[in-house]
Amino acid sequence: MEFAIVFGGRSYEHEISIVSAIALREKIEAKLIFLDREGDFYLIDKEPRAKLFSSGEYKKMPRLELKKGGFYQKGLLKEKRVEFDVAINLVHGAEGEDGHLAALFDFFEIAYIGPRVEASVMSFNKLFTKMYAKELGCNVLEYQLMRRDAISPLKFSYPVIVKPLRLGSSIGVSVVKDESELSYALDVAFEFDDEVLIEPFIEGIREFNLAGAKGSGGFIFSKLEEVQKGKFLDFEKKYMDFARDEIQEASLPDGTKERFYESFKKVYDPLFAGAIIRIDFFFHNDTIYINEINPVPGSLAAYLFENIAAVLNAVARSLPKRSKVDIEYRYINSISAKK
Repeated sequence: MEFAIVFGGRSYEHEISIVSAIALREKIEAKLIFLDREGDFYLIDKEPRAKLFSSGEYKKMPRLELKKGGFYQKGLLKEKRVEFDVAINLVHGAEGEDGHLAALFDFFEIAYIGPRVEASVMSFNKLFTKMYAKELGCNVLEYQLMRRDAISPLKFSYPVIVKPLRLGSSIGVSVVKDESELSYALDVAFEFDDEVLIEPFIEGIREFNLAGAKGSGGFIFSKLEEVQKGKFLDFEKKYMDFARDEIQEASLPDGTKERFYESFKKVYDPLFAGAIIRIDFFFHNDTIYINEINPVPGSLAAYLFENIAAVLNAVARSLPKRSKVDIEYRYINSISAKK
């Protein structure tokens, strides 16, 4: 199975996507297709280095066009298709995680590993994520939605955590200890979104990460990682940790780990078919809470898996199929026949 990693994008997480792609490329054989800040695709046909992108040197490489069936490079006489079997969506943030790229792949009939449109729209919006999890019978923390043009009194006691509603990372997130810090935290979050989500910040709560997918042989789970305690996972911590080679499996009482697996299955199946996702959990007073769903985790959470290449191949063999509509023009032909 030959893969092509599509990365970059036009979001706040553009640079993180570059680092993520380089980290994943160290684990698997794959072509690299870069989506730059102008929305153009390039085939990266040399060893990727960070400066290659920041300097603009990538523009000397083959520019690609997205057409039915794949990416194409212009030649002197004819176009040449970039040969791969399955694309990997590794564009973090807007466009990669909100459904735009999934819609393009679907429209141009390109097989891909990543969240489909509906899964992207749901998981990119933290409010939709909570509503979805609750509908499935999963626990979520209490929350309050605030809009830039409709600030309402806070219904929680301090401390609280303030998050932009639609953003794929910890950018714009603040822990607020008292009323004097709330206004500034809201201003920071509103820099990135017109709506924010506020949750109680619970001291002593435990955080766990679990990645997984459903492949040709059933569910595949990563190690269950307990996040080392800080105040919260900031942007750099959350995304730069994917360069690690390995993590320690979380230590939990008998039966507890299986409860995390069951929660993951509820969230994943069938909405996230075709994707490798990571779910961030909270664990408090023996209760498991869904915190966030990361539909395109950094380096596809390769550091959490024993063998990410095997996971990719298993998912690639069981991608969801879209049924084609057979258009026969019967209605138009019947009208024409009556004239």
